[in-house]
Amino acid sequence: MPHPSHHDALETREPAQREAALMAALPKQVAHAQKNAPAFASSLSGLDPLQVNSRRALAQLPVIRKYELLAQQQAMRASNVFGGFAATGFGKAMPRVFASPGTIYEPEGARADYWRMARAIYAAGFREGELIHNCFSYHFTPAGSMMETGAHALGCTVFAGGTGQTEQQVQAMAELKPAGYIGTPSFLKIIVEKAAELGVTLPSVTKALVSGEAFPPSLREWLAERGIAAYQCYATADLGLIAYETQAREGLVLDEGVIVEIVRPGTGDPVPEGEVGELVVTTLNPDYPLIRFGTGDLSAVLPGTCPTGRTNTRIKGWMGRADQTTKVRGMFVHPGQVAEVVKRFPEVARARLVVTGEMANDQMALKVEAPGSEALAQKIGDAVRDITKLRADVSFVTVGSLPNDGKVIEDARTYQ
Repeated sequence: MPHPSHHDALETREPAQREAALMAALPKQVAHAQKNAPAFASSLSGLDPLQVNSRRALAQLPVIRKYELLAQQQAMRASNVFGGFAATGFGKAMPRVFASPGTIYEPEGARADYWRMARAIYAAGFREGELIHNCFSYHFTPAGSMMETGAHALGCTVFAGGTGQTEQQVQAMAELKPAGYIGTPSFLKIIVEKAAELGVTLPSVTKALVSGEAFPPSLREWLAERGIAAYQCYATADLGLIAYETQAREGLVLDEGVIVEIVRPGTGDPVPEGEVGELVVTTLNPDYPLIRFGTGDLSAVLPGTCPTGRTNTRIKGWMGRADQTTKVRGMFVHPGQVAEVVKRFPEVARARLVVTGEMANDQMALKVEAPGSEALAQKIGDAVRDITKLRADVSFVTVGSLPNDGKVIEDARTYQ
C-alpha cells in the first residue's frame, strides 16, 4: 500500500525499477506510434522499435518541436487535423478536442485521468471527498478539463468556476466552501483581494494547485500569510502532467508516465546532469504518442531525491524559453545553427552567441569554451559565416565559464 502522503506506489519505486519499466515500455510505444500515428510512421520509417530500449537509443531519434507539429497540422488540415500525430479518431475514444494558440489541436482520450493530473492534485494536499474550485478555462484550451478529470480520478467534486466573474467566484467559494482552488496563481490573488474588499471570508480555502504562469516565492508567501498553501505543477496541452511540486518545495518531481530528457537548445543532444537545457518529453499516452516532443522550455535536473520519499528525478522548474531564435541584420539565427558550428570542432565544449549593438547595427560575437588559437578562431569564424551567412567575432573563454542558464543565443542589444 502507498504511504498516505503518496498518490500510489509508483512514486516510491527504486529508481532502477522505474527506469527498467520505462525502458521496457519505450519500444512498445515507438512501435505503437509507428503503426497508428502516420506522422511517426513517416519520421521513424525503417526504425526497429525493439532497438529503442535505452536513453542512448532514444537520443538518436529526431526531436519534434512545437513549431514543426503546428506546421504539419496546418499542412494536413484537410485530411488530418492532428497532423498525423494522434493514434485515434473522433468518437467514443476521443470525447473532446481542444485548441491551443497557434492553432494547434489536441485530442482528449476517454481514459480516466487522461492528462495524469491526479498525482499533482494529490501532492498539493487534495483528498477524496473534497470539493475543488477549478478556475482554469473550460473552453478552447484543455486546462480546465485537465484538472477536472484529475480531480474526478481522485474522487473529488469540482465546481467549474472557469475564468473571470471575480465577484461570483467569491460568492460561490463563500457558499460552497471548497477545500481549495485550482487555477493560475495570479487569479487566486485577485479572488482573495476581491473577497477582502467585499468583506467576505473564505476560511475553507486552505490549499491550491497553481499552474499556467510563473509562481514567484513572494506570491507563495503572500498566499501562505492568508492561510493558503499553494503548490505548482508543470503541464502542457500536448503532454499533460510533466512534473509537480511536493510539500518539500525542492524543485518539481517528474510524473511517472513520461520519459524526460534535457537537451542542448537547437539539438537533440542530452546535456550533462545539472546543466540547463530544453525539456524533451516522450509520453507513454497511447492516444497521442508523442516521441521526443520538444517543449521549448528550459530546465535542469536537480541532484538527489525528494525528502517526501518520492524517488523520481526532480527538475528545477521553468527556467525560460529554449527557442532563442534571433533576427540579426534581417536574417534569423537559430540555436541549431550555433550547435552546428560546435559540432564541426571537437575541441569546443560549449558556445554562446552574443548579439550586441543597436537595432540595424547588429554585431555578433561567439564566445567559445576551448583552448584558443588564431587559426582555430579563423576556422570557427568561417564556419559561422558558412552556416549563418553572417560574420561573428570569435573569442575563447575557459571551459566551464559560460553561464549555466541554457542560453545558446543571448540578445544583448539596446532597443531605443
